[in-house]
Amino acid sequence: MVDQKKIEEAVRLLLEGIGEDVTREGLIDTPNRIARMYEEIYKGMDEDASLHLSKTFAVDSNEIVIEKDITFYSTCEHHMLPFYGKAHIAYLPDGRVVGLSKLARTVEVFAKRLQIQEQMTTQIAEAIMGHLKPQGVMVMVEAEHMCMTMRGVAKPGSQTVTMAARGCFENDMRMQQYFFEMIRR
Repeated sequence: MVDQKKIEEAVRLLLEGIGEDVTREGLIDTPNRIARMYEEIYKGMDEDASLHLSKTFAVDSNEIVIEKDITFYSTCEHHMLPFYGKAHIAYLPDGRVVGLSKLARTVEVFAKRLQIQEQMTTQIAEAIMGHLKPQGVMVMVEAEHMCMTMRGVAKPGSQTVTMAARGCFENDMRMQQYFFEMIRR
């Protein structure tokens, strides 16, 4: 749970630290605005992916399910700057599927935390394996990191790609190739 008072005080100190006048008209309400924003963008800290993955539906066949281009926004824990992009998820059911929106909601749970992309990718894959019990899952995340584009090396447009494969996707190159072909369409 976000402690709004602590965040407001921290923002005031930060503003003072960079030489700003915290009583300036444009900054008076900034600490409160940022505290409310943090409550929104870090709401995944208090959420459990099982909430979204617990309701499943029986299926007669176990055909691959792919949800691609799931847009997300997250915050890098190293510089507290945004990274954003798309997640792609494939899983091979074992008799049960989940509603498609639940895959996007699962991405949101893990994206709305201070996070590194590598960890987020793994968390999504592990949550799906753990709750849906599919034959396998593959997750690919492509993102642009503001810590790479607006500071340091300053390379706008660079993409970081992370992948996690579990179950039947782990060692089956045909399944992996099919996944890559489908998300590039």
